[in-house]
Amino acid sequence: MRVNPINPETMNEEVRYVHDEVFKLITNSQGPVSMINDKGALTGPFPPMLRFPQFGIPALSFVRSLDNHATLSKKIREVAILTVGAAYGARFELYAHEIMARHFGFSSAAVASLASGIRPAELIQEEAITYEIASVLTKGRIIPNSAYNLAKEILGEDGLAELIFLIGAYTLLATVLNGFDVLS
Repeated sequence: MRVNPINPETMNEEVRYVHDEVFKLITNSQGPVSMINDKGALTGPFPPMLRFPQFGIPALSFVRSLDNHATLSKKIREVAILTVGAAYGARFELYAHEIMARHFGFSSAAVASLASGIRPAELIQEEAITYEIASVLTKGRIIPNSAYNLAKEILGEDGLAELIFLIGAYTLLATVLNGFDVLS
């Protein structure tokens, strides 16, 4: 890790506020995944985001907005996130979301497949189209019209838009995680 977790007691007022808000957010939404060390400092993508708040705080706001306005099921979200994590080899993203995916009901085999960049056979229609859309976008390609139209039919126009922004957000997080070599 290139940026160590930051002791909350050493933060300025603005960064401490963001730290505390993130702490509340992850305590509510990431329950089974530990993202706090024994000194109360956030781990995962948060140390670089808090160390460089001019960039990290807007990124966190974007991710938080996606959480606050989420309409897609937790399982659909985990398919997208694991597909991005696998495509980028983002170790922390995979670690955290493998736990989350199992928590939300995916089998160990499905989680292993997603984390390996392979589409599990057991995905339902909504999850399968999510995998396809995420796979195309993480390869830097344009979604074919046929896939876009099918996803819009299955997820709805707003659901598809949410999915595309979610994939973008977790691509950003994967890049930050890899850039700062975040393992845990």
